[in-house]
Amino acid sequence: YPRNACAHELFEAQAERTPQAIAVRFESKQLTYQELDRRANQLAHHLRELGVGPEVLVGLCVERSLEMVVGLLGILKAGGAYLPIDPSYPAARQAFMLQDSQAKVLLTQAPLLARLKSHNVPTVCLDIAGHRLARLPTTPPPRLADPTQLAYVIYTSGSTGQPKGV
Repeated sequence: YPRNACAHELFEAQAERTPQAIAVRFESKQLTYQELDRRANQLAHHLRELGVGPEVLVGLCVERSLEMVVGLLGILKAGGAYLPIDPSYPAARQAFMLQDSQAKVLLTQAPLLARLKSHNVPTVCLDIAGHRLARLPTTPPPRLADPTQLAYVIYTSGSTGQPKGV
């Protein structure tokens, strides 16, 4: 892979080559490369409006779904870095990760919102934001990301003490 390309740019190149091919399938739903690319672009534009750019962490607390892939790709396209938060984690661990990481935005799903409501960051419910996002451009936002910048932060298990982001 070219060292000067980001992961989302490699995805975009594949979407240009095979726009109608299935990119992701979950249960009975699927998205083509073109559909996934457009939805991720719309989310990326919204994330930019919320201040997401290089080195900005975005929490991603979603169940396995198409929204998970759209969210991850949208964060990268906005130039941000994703912070995966398992919905099955205890609420205290989720709260610690969001606070400790200083995530600026949280992407989640409506059924999970009640557990995450106490966090004072802008929150986007990916499963119900479709109409709002559909009004945004389907083209990629201007490139801000660089392959040397932060792409994600993963928290350790905390088995030797407090979990930490690496």
